[in-house]
Formats: sequence, C-alpha cells, structure tokens
Amino acid sequence: MKFLPAQFAFILQGGDSRRNLRALAMYLAFLGAVILLYAILFHWIMWTVEGQRHSWLTGLYWTLTVMSTLGFGDITFTSDIGRAFSVVVLLSGIVLLLIVLPFAFISFFYAPWLEARLRTRAPRSLPADLEGHVVIAAYDSVAKGLGRKLQLRGIPWFALEPDPRAAIDLIDESVPAVTGQPGRPETWRLLRADRARLVVANRDDPADASLALALREVSDVMLVAIAEHPDAVDILSLSGCDEVLHLKGQLGDQLAARVDTGIARAHVVGTFQDQAIAEFTVHGTPLAGRTLRETQLREITGLNVVGVWRRGRLESSRPDLVLTDYSVPVVVGTRDQLTDLESLLVIHQANFNPVVVIGGGMVGRSTAKALRKRDVAVHMVEREPTLAPALEAMTNRLVIGDAADRTVLDRAGLGDAPSVVLTTNDDAMNAYLAVYCRRLNPDLRIVSRVTEEQNVEALYRAGADFVLSYATLGAQAIFALLDGRELVVIGEGTDLFRVDMPPSLYGKTLSESGIGTRTGLNVVAIDSADGMIANPPPETRLEAGGQLVMIGTMEQRATFAEEHER
Repeated sequence: MKFLPAQFAFILQGGDSRRNLRALAMYLAFLGAVILLYAILFHWIMWTVEGQRHSWLTGLYWTLTVMSTLGFGDITFTSDIGRAFSVVVLLSGIVLLLIVLPFAFISFFYAPWLEARLRTRAPRSLPADLEGHVVIAAYDSVAKGLGRKLQLRGIPWFALEPDPRAAIDLIDESVPAVTGQPGRPETWRLLRADRARLVVANRDDPADASLALALREVSDVMLVAIAEHPDAVDILSLSGCDEVLHLKGQLGDQLAARVDTGIARAHVVGTFQDQAIAEFTVHGTPLAGRTLRETQLREITGLNVVGVWRRGRLESSRPDLVLTDYSVPVVVGTRDQLTDLESLLVIHQANFNPVVVIGGGMVGRSTAKALRKRDVAVHMVEREPTLAPALEAMTNRLVIGDAADRTVLDRAGLGDAPSVVLTTNDDAMNAYLAVYCRRLNPDLRIVSRVTEEQNVEALYRAGADFVLSYATLGAQAIFALLDGRELVVIGEGTDLFRVDMPPSLYGKTLSESGIGTRTGLNVVAIDSADGMIANPPPETRLEAGGQLVMIGTMEQRATFAEEHER
C-alpha cells in the first residue's frame, strides 16, 4: 500500500498517462449518457405503449440488467416496440459493457498503473552514502564476468538499464540493477557518479559517446568504454573516456600470441613488476614425455612453472606431472630467464609454413595483422567475396570460399600449416571446424575465439588447443584497469589475483599456509614492504601488510576467500 501514492503520482505525471485517463473518462461519460438515455426511453415506452408506471430507479435497474445480459425477467415488455427496444439495449450492452469497457479499462488505466508499479520497483537512485562503487552501462556477457570479479573483491556494482521492465527482470535474477537514461546528467547524479570508483560504457559507440558527455557534466570518475569499431576509439576518447578498449582487436592479438610457427618460443602473456608470465608448447620439443621434475626447468632457467594447460584445463604444477605433446606450461620469471628457456626449446623439425586464419571479420583481421608484425606468413579463408579487397593487403594468400569445404582448406594449405586460428563469430561453426581441422591435420595447433562463455568446454572437446572468449577478455581488461596493473591473459577462466595478506596467514611460511594444496591457487609473488619477492620459495614467511600475487580460477579464488577472508 505504501507504493500506491508513488504509482498514482507517476500515472498523473506522464503526458501519455494523462491522455489515457482523459480518454477513459470520456468513454465512461459516454457510457453513462447511453445508460441514462435507455432509462428515459424505458419510462417512455412503458408509459405510452405498455401503460405501466415505474420509478426512475427501476428504469436504471432494468437498463443495467439487460445491458449486462443478466436478464432477471422480473420486468419485461409485452409489445413488439418494447421487445425491439430490449434487443437494442441488449446488443449495445454486449458491445459497450462487455467488450469496449474492459478493453478501455485495461488500456487506459490498468496497463499504465502496472507500468507505474514496475517503475517504482526498479530503483532510480543509489544510497546517498554509497561510494567506491562501479556502474556498468549495460548488462551483457562482459558485465556478467566483471560483476563476478567485483563481487569477489567486495566492490559494490550496479548495472544500468533504461527499460524499467528489463531492470526488474535483472533484479529478479539477483543482478543489482538500476534504471535510468545513460545520456542524461541527472541519471549520473542519482547514481552518485561523483563518488563512484569506475563507470563502464559498454552499449554501442554512439550511445557511449552520449553517455560520456553526460557523465562529464557531473563527475570526473574513471570512465572505460568498449569500442565496437576501431574508428570509434578516438571519438570516444574525445568524448571524455579515460580508456577505450577495442576488444575485438585485442582478442585478435591474444589469439595470434598463442600461434605456433617456426622455432618454438615462449609467448609472454603479461607482466607484473619485473616478472613476465609466459607459456610455451611442448609439442616437438625435447621436454615431451618427461615429468616436471625430470625437465629441471627451475634448476636450469630459474623459472617457476605455475601450471600446465592441457585441453583447456590448468593443472597444478606437480613434480610428477608428465608433459605431453598437448601440454602448455605456464612459467613466471625474468626476461633473461625466458631467454634461457628458449635456448632449451630446440625442435628437431621447425615448421615455417603459413598460419591459416579462418574468418575475415574484425577479430580475423586483427589476428592477421598481429601475425604479420611477427613476420609470420598468413593464409586466410573468407566466405564473403566483397571483403576480398580489404583482406588481400593483410594476407599472403586469400582463399574465398566455405571453410567447411575440404578443397578450400587444401588451397589455404591447412595440411602443412603449424596452426589454424578460428575467428568466426559462430561458436557452433568454430566447434565444427575444430573437429574437421583436427581430422585433416592431427599435429595442428588449433586456436579459437568463442562468443559465449558457456561454449568454451565444447570448443575444447572439439579439439581446440586454446580458446578465449570476448567476455573473459573484456572482464579481465577492465579489472586490470581497475587494479592499476597491466593486462595478463593467461587463459579462459584463469586470472591473476592480488590479495591483501589475510590475518590468518600472518607468521606462517608459504608451505605451512597450504594455499596450493587447499585452494589450487599458485602464489607467483609476494609484494611486501621490502619489495617484490618473485617465485617465493616454500620457506618464505608471510608477514602483515603484504600482498599475495596468485594465479588460478574464480572458483579457487572463492575457496581462498572462504578459508582466509571470512
């Protein structure tokens, strides 16, 4: 009941609502006039034709019973004129009372009232004392992953939804949503943007530019935008965005970094302080078939193996873990140590054949450009002939045709290629091509993009060696900006975490903490008052005021929080 005044105030406030109420009032007035006319005609026919006298209340009573089709039968006409009049009243009552009146009531009153009820349920402002929160302009796949990370860090966040109905649906799904127009400064005042920690503009390029202009009238909060097109990066920056991410371009760069070609190398996927995080493939190297203990990588190079990718799963770096041709170890160390590692990655037969890129969209083009910068030859397969002029300049060979056709893949050189990159935006097609390419070339390294996070496992089951989703990359890139660190993309579902040292670990050594055995997280560094300790040995003592730098999954991070941060 306490919401009724607000709901009716909304109905009376809107111009459309007032017009609807006027239309409903006019119809009710018309209906009342018809009923009054029928009551008068009832008296006239009863008096002049039937010779009967009735009260005015009786006339109103007879009119309503006939129009509503109740027809009690206690008052009837005996003349033909009276019965014809009864038929007219009956038929008009069916139309006016039983058809038009409910429709008018629902359209002009109930629907606006329901809309008002929904709008009052969807919050339009945030608490006045709230600060340090994050506002995301649209709840999409990137926002979903980012929200999980923010929640785990204990940072309040809210998704902005212009449609109150959609905002209510999000709230019913336990998503913290607010409603408002992103292009209006008043919206950002109500969302306490002046005390927010971050705003993410992730709608579309024109809407994000309008959002930035409106936000800058209210606050200088950090604003990160996601650009759909490369040309929009400069426009969004000029509109007031602090950082503009062209995720499709970055996705192509990340996919290109996972490609194998020529002499085996360690691919750096990120850095923190003076430490680099890199990964390398075991296929074709002397390390295949050995355990981690037998490789003696740490003793020879000083690098710390923090995990081993195997078909999309990051396994803990146990000494007895056997490296196979499909293993991809993840190591942490200095650039000099990575150079020592590459001297060990001597393969018996290097494959310098061109890499095949399937798909000439934005991701495919970015992949091809990144590979060409590394002087890697690229053969591209694209189905749409109209894209040929733009793609020929960035590839060594362009094959127009359907990638599901074996002759097309043969012309692209898939049989001899060291790697193939699947960049279509159709997850089902990428899974199909992964199976097909694996059958045509069993030694091929398959790198694929994925649009929906839930399809990652399907791509790995199909035979892909590395899969990265647009959503994961976006969430990790934004969170890295929030953390003030460089982006580190280790793989799908795995991230780099910086955690304040919990009191439960004060004074314990790293081995006594049981972090790795209990949670699966791998501590790659400890940031303390004395400086950064990279690759800390098990006897390193954990002191108050420091930070743990760990690699693992969101689930492992949640387990750590349950054990040590409650």
